[in-house]
Amino acid sequence: MADSSKHLLLVEDEAPLREAVAEQLADRGFSVQQADSGEVALARLAEFAFDVIVTDLRLPGIDGSAVIEAALERYPDIIAIVVTGYGTVKDAVEAIKRGASDFVNKPFQIDELLHALDSAMEQRRLRSENAYLRAQLEERYRFEGIVGKGRAMSRMFQLLETVAPTNSTILITGETGTGKEVVARAIHHNSPRRLYRFVALNCAAIPETLLEAELFGHVRGAFTGAVGNRQGRLEQSHKGTLFLDEVGTMSVALQTKLLRVLQEREFERIGDSHTTKVDVRIIAATNSDLGRMVADGQFREDLYYRLNVIPVHLPPLRERKEDIPLLVQHFLDKLRNEAISSGQPRGSQTVAQEAMRRLMASAWPGNVRQLENAIERAVALSGGRPQIDVADLPVEIQQAEEPALPSAVTLPEDGLDLDALVWQIERDLIQRSLERTGGHKGRAAKLLNLKRTTLVEKLKRLERRSAR
Repeated sequence: MADSSKHLLLVEDEAPLREAVAEQLADRGFSVQQADSGEVALARLAEFAFDVIVTDLRLPGIDGSAVIEAALERYPDIIAIVVTGYGTVKDAVEAIKRGASDFVNKPFQIDELLHALDSAMEQRRLRSENAYLRAQLEERYRFEGIVGKGRAMSRMFQLLETVAPTNSTILITGETGTGKEVVARAIHHNSPRRLYRFVALNCAAIPETLLEAELFGHVRGAFTGAVGNRQGRLEQSHKGTLFLDEVGTMSVALQTKLLRVLQEREFERIGDSHTTKVDVRIIAATNSDLGRMVADGQFREDLYYRLNVIPVHLPPLRERKEDIPLLVQHFLDKLRNEAISSGQPRGSQTVAQEAMRRLMASAWPGNVRQLENAIERAVALSGGRPQIDVADLPVEIQQAEEPALPSAVTLPEDGLDLDALVWQIERDLIQRSLERTGGHKGRAAKLLNLKRTTLVEKLKRLERRSAR
C-alpha cells in the first residue's frame, strides 16, 4: 500500500479559511484531515500518526499551544507549524518553546506556509534524536514499567495507586501478553512490602505433580527425589508478595489448599505435620474466564471470590492504540540501554511516521509482548540506521490497514436513533473519501458518486450539526 504523501492535520476554527488552505495543500500533494477545535485535534492525534500538524494558536477551548505540546508528546518526530492572527514576538517565542518548528502570521500566502513546511521537513530529516521527550515518556507516563496515557490506562493507574499500599488480594485479568506480571511487580514495588521479596510462579509452566511442591515446599523423604528440606514459593515470599500467574490451570485439589492459605494464612510442607504461618500478599492473574470456569465446575467459587477482592483488568493493545507510540519509544530506549550496557553503544532511533501508522493499525493478537518483539526485530534489521522504516517491520505489520466499516448494524431490543446512525455513517464515509483523496473534494465526490456541489453542501450540513 503506497503512502508517499505527507499526512497533515489542519486545525483552524474558521471554516472558510480552513477549507481553502486544506484544498490548496491537497493540490500540492498533502493528505489533509481537518479539525475545527483543539479537542477534535487531540482525538485525531490519538487515532493517527500524522507527519505534520498546522494549527491556529487561538482556538476555542484547548488552544493551539496545548495541541502542539500534546502532539509532540505522542509523536516526537511530528512537524508543528503555528498560524495565527496574533503574531507578536512573544507569541512566536512561546510557540517555539512549546515545540513548534515555525510560525506564520495571518494573513499569509500559501507559498509562505509551504516554505515553512519544506524547511521544517528538512530539519526533521537531519534530526536524529530528542532525549528530552524520551525522558518525559519515562517519567510522566510510567508506573514502575507500565507505559500508557490513554483513558483506560489512566483509570488503571488511579486504581493501582489506590490499592498498592493495601494488603488486599488482587486478581489481574487480561489476554496473553498484556503485561500482567509487570502490573503485579508495580503493585509490589509501590507497597509497604517492597523491602521484601516479589516471588512469581507460573502455574501453567510447571507439571501438576510438581506444582504443589513448588508452591508449598517439602521435607526430606516426602516423595522420591526429595533428598532434603525445601522451601516453597509461599515461604520465600514471607512478608512480601506472591504472584500466581495462570491460576486457572490449578487442579481443584490444589485450589482447596490455596484457599486455606488465603483464609488461615498457614500451610504445611509436603510430608510435614508442622504448620507454618505466613504473611504474604497474593496477586493472581489469568487469561481465562474464571467466572465461566466456576459455572462449569472447573474452579472453586469460594476461591474465586477470595482471589477477586480487587479485580484489575488489562485492556488488549488493540483497544488502546493511542499508547502504541509511547510503548514504541519505551522499547527503543530499553534496547538502546541494553546495547550500551553490553558494550555495544549505538545512536538513538526513531520510527518513521508511515511505519508508526502501520503499527497503530495492527490488531496485535499478542499484545504488548508482540509489539516489543516487533520493535526488537525492527531494530536488528535497521542496521543501525537512525530511523526505522516500514520494511523493517514484520510482514504482517507491513500489511496492516485501517479497519473497514462494519458491514451490518445490530438492532438493539430497545431500538436505535436511525437519524443519528445515518448521520454518523455519512460523516465517516465522507471523511474516509477525503482522506483517501488527500482532501480533494472533486475526487472525493467522485468516489461517493456525488456531484462536488452536493458534497460541499453535505459537509456544511454536517459541520452545522457537529457545532450544535
